[in-house]
Amino acid sequence: MKNSFSTNVQDYKTVLGHFCTGVTVVTSIDRGDPAGFTCQSFSALSLDPPLVLVCVRKESATWPGIRRSGLFAVSVLAADQQAIGDRFARSGVDRFAGIEWRPSPAGIPLISGALAWVECSVVDEIDAGDHNVVVAAVTGLEAGRAHDPLLFYRGRYFESGMREAVTG
Repeated sequence: MKNSFSTNVQDYKTVLGHFCTGVTVVTSIDRGDPAGFTCQSFSALSLDPPLVLVCVRKESATWPGIRRSGLFAVSVLAADQQAIGDRFARSGVDRFAGIEWRPSPAGIPLISGALAWVECSVVDEIDAGDHNVVVAAVTGLEAGRAHDPLLFYRGRYFESGMREAVTG
């Protein structure tokens, strides 16, 4: 996957940072302990069969344990859960300390108060530059409370102040 286009990393981050994303926490159980990380690269992939994708940094210290289990959950964070997004983005800390969670039907940690969750089984992992694209089958899901989502835009968190767009 060679590309002749050349740009510096800061320009790349600045331009692509103009695309607003939601914020999720990807969780699993690794050798009996809860594991997880903040992920803004999460997307629906297919309706039939139901598939999602997450993009994971190759240097992630957390992903190898999640990969080993083959199962993970994605909790979609609400606007008032920025501290949770921050905590799961940090390295070298107990990310679950003080965080309320409950087990999914398969026993995977789900972040309490999240807008929704999706339980997944790893189907494939595709090498993509400094990340891996993980394709996963949806094995369970549920919409949670009605609240505004936590958004990430231009390198910062935002609350959406959701208003329905007027179309003409």
